[in-house]
Amino acid sequence: MNTEANAPITGAEILVRCLAEEGVEHVFGYPGGAVLYIYDAIFKQDKFQHILVRHEQAAIHAADAYSRCSQKVGVALVTSGPGVTNAVTGLSTAYMDSIPMVVISGQVPSHAIGQDAFQECDTVGITRPVVKHNFLVKDVKDLAETVKKAFFIARTGRPGPVLVDIPKDISMHKAPYSYPKEIEMRSYKPVDKGHSGQIRKAVQLLLQAERPMIYTGGGVILANAAPELNRLVDKLGFPVTNTLMGLGAYRASDEKFVGMPGMHGTYEANMAMQNCDVLIAIGARFDDRVIGNPKHFATNPRKIIHVDIDPSSISKRVKVDIPIVGNVKDVLVEFLAQLDATDQKPNLPAVSNWWKQINEWRGKDCLKYSSSDLVIKPQDVVEKLWQVTGGDAYVTSDVGQHQMWAAQYYKFDKPRRWINSGGLGTMGVGLPYAMGVQMANPDATVACITGEGSIQMNIQELATCKQYHLTPKIILLNNRFLGMVRQWQQIDYGSRYSESYMDSLPDFEKLAEAYGHVGMRIEKPGDVENALKDAFRMKDKLVFMNFITDQSENVWPMVKAGKGLSEMLLGSEDL
Repeated sequence: MNTEANAPITGAEILVRCLAEEGVEHVFGYPGGAVLYIYDAIFKQDKFQHILVRHEQAAIHAADAYSRCSQKVGVALVTSGPGVTNAVTGLSTAYMDSIPMVVISGQVPSHAIGQDAFQECDTVGITRPVVKHNFLVKDVKDLAETVKKAFFIARTGRPGPVLVDIPKDISMHKAPYSYPKEIEMRSYKPVDKGHSGQIRKAVQLLLQAERPMIYTGGGVILANAAPELNRLVDKLGFPVTNTLMGLGAYRASDEKFVGMPGMHGTYEANMAMQNCDVLIAIGARFDDRVIGNPKHFATNPRKIIHVDIDPSSISKRVKVDIPIVGNVKDVLVEFLAQLDATDQKPNLPAVSNWWKQINEWRGKDCLKYSSSDLVIKPQDVVEKLWQVTGGDAYVTSDVGQHQMWAAQYYKFDKPRRWINSGGLGTMGVGLPYAMGVQMANPDATVACITGEGSIQMNIQELATCKQYHLTPKIILLNNRFLGMVRQWQQIDYGSRYSESYMDSLPDFEKLAEAYGHVGMRIEKPGDVENALKDAFRMKDKLVFMNFITDQSENVWPMVKAGKGLSEMLLGSEDL
């Protein structure tokens, strides 16, 4: 690589230098013809490590998880055509959960664009709906500035994935290298600071509340605002709930945490959300899986404060009374400053009565399940995983019943420890997520909770784990069904289990061993804890744990689609 100052270098070399300037340490990718100049430049450098996945979708998922757990921008590299189309699911997953990523895609040479060339697709058009922004680089002289813009857009405002499409000739052409120190974009100026007057109104409203509720989402974690949130909740003494994407933002071990809200949330969280008189939503978007039917949610009058970096999220599904647009961390810092500066205190007698009501709801013990000496209960596996890991693991999950049990029974006390696909609900993310987490945290304890349907969607990544000595522990809750599909079919479709039974499953233990890992099969409830302990003692091994679980177990509580938060099914007796 040419190192003379301002001497022209290739677009591929420019890209590699740009990534190094951004402090990139890992790039997840898969080579192909359109990106071979880039891979050649990667071969010649030593600033970052490339991780060769076995499918492009896994590259995006791994970069996504890398970002979720590390506060860094994840980076992935794919080739043109099918490389890009394989990446779309991962892009959409990251986009729905507002994850900062930069994805580099190869493109056919500029002169061939629009000619139906081999491995050509309209990358910009295909990915536009599932990225925060995308670029097609048309001149090598624009490449460095484009990469700078991509990282800036990805990490600022409401974060999200940004794609940079680089035609093959651009990666070959030469230009002098210069990476901008700062970037200015007239059309993109995200707001960080919240309006002081609006914050003052919100503080006054909260202090006057008789039945307050603090509702937080993934925006708290993305803004690294968990310390400020914990201080706010502890100072006010109000009940708090974290959404699926916000778990760990407030410590689950504290009494003020009333559990997760929504479709599979706790009874106490949902009843408090429905019956509060002042609700402050922080970095959350009133998702359909959280509040259920908006009309039902609106039947109980309440004042709503909404803090969000994205103005388009405010009053999108629920009308709010005090909107505050700004970075969650900056807004909470000012919230705390204003609380510290005022002599006004919360309405303690009213709040005390509110807590009595919440504890009555809590007394229903909605997460209680029937234990068994004959068959493994999936909830028990998650609870024992929490005990064996001391509640300090990074936990990735796929999507389905196992995801909900993980969210319900693993008590997250720290942010960025729970890595799952919330918005898109993407099966197949669990193993690539575990890879991304372990690349970012090589000495950490990493567990992947999955189902036999999800794990097979990216199971080829066991080869990637072997190549790069990645050692997550895979917790397969194997009920031989597409569990969440089966549950819905039982409840809404007359127990007609159309194509939800997983017949002809592989021998997962032997499959894991074929990839060079350790396989375990656990069939007895009494063996669960010791099996987990044995697996986590093997720190230098990937252990694939096949737990044969109760096929009939459902996720309770449940709010059916179209129903309101107080219309919960607490168990099969409510069907």
